[in-house]
Amino acid sequence: MIFKFKIVSDGAETFKREIKIDAQGTFLDLKNAICDSVGYDKTMMDSFFICDDGWEKRKEITYEDMDFDSDQEAWLMDDAVLEDFIDDEGQKVLYVFDYMTDRAMFMEMTEMIPGQTLKDPVCTLSLGNAPKQTVDMDEFDAQIDAKMAKAVPSVEDLDEEFYGSDEFNPDEFEAEGYDEMDI
Repeated sequence: MIFKFKIVSDGAETFKREIKIDAQGTFLDLKNAICDSVGYDKTMMDSFFICDDGWEKRKEITYEDMDFDSDQEAWLMDDAVLEDFIDDEGQKVLYVFDYMTDRAMFMEMTEMIPGQTLKDPVCTLSLGNAPKQTVDMDEFDAQIDAKMAKAVPSVEDLDEEFYGSDEFNPDEFEAEGYDEMDI
C-alpha cells in the first residue's frame, strides 16, 4: 500500500509538498524524503508527532533517543513503520524540524493506494520555497518582541477608555453562572 501525504507550513505561505511513500516504509524514510524535497540537512534533530483532528500531539516519533525521563513513550524514526501509526486517510502529523523555535510542517495523509508498492519515496508535487530549516536567534527574538509590542499597549495608549470608569460597581463582579463565594 502507498500513503500520499500533503505537507504545508505556516512559515511559508506558498509552500506545498506531496510525498508518496510505501506504507511499510519508516518515519526515517519519510523524513529523508521531506528533507530531500526541501534541501534540509538530514542530521538535524527533529520529530514527527501523530496528532488528533485538532493537531494536539499524541505520539512522538523522534530521530534520536534523547533518553529523557518522561511519562510519554517515544519511538525512533528508523524503527517506526508508517502503517503501524497511520491507518486512516486524514491522519494529521506534525513534522517539527526546528526544536529551538518549535517550527513545524503540517502533514495530512490524504490517500491510501492499496495494491501498489514503492521502493523509494517520491515527491510528486513541489510548490514554493520551504521555510528556512533554522533561524538566527537574534532575528527570531526581534520578531517575538515586535509581535509582543503590537499585542501589549504602551503606557501612552492606556487612557480612561482602556481602564474603564474609575467608579466601582459591585454588579460587575456578578456574572451568570458564578455563585457567591464565602471568604
